[in-house]
Amino acid sequence: MVKLTLRERESIQEAVRRFRKLVERSGIKKETRRREYYEKPSEIKRRARLRAERRARRNRMLLGL
Repeated sequence: MVKLTLRERESIQEAVRRFRKLVERSGIKKETRRREYYEKPSEIKRRARLRAERRARRNRMLLGL
């Protein structure tokens, strides 16, 4: 949970800007997008496997240079 305490003489715009940054850093936005639609477990595994393959391919390319 994100908590924001107002500082002395802080405008609403500054507080909202700080709040947005806190939400972004905490990963809440990313998590809500991920949970927006149901995703089958097989799809989650498939996406993870593809991500790992891309990462391995990229590492091989970097080491080959």
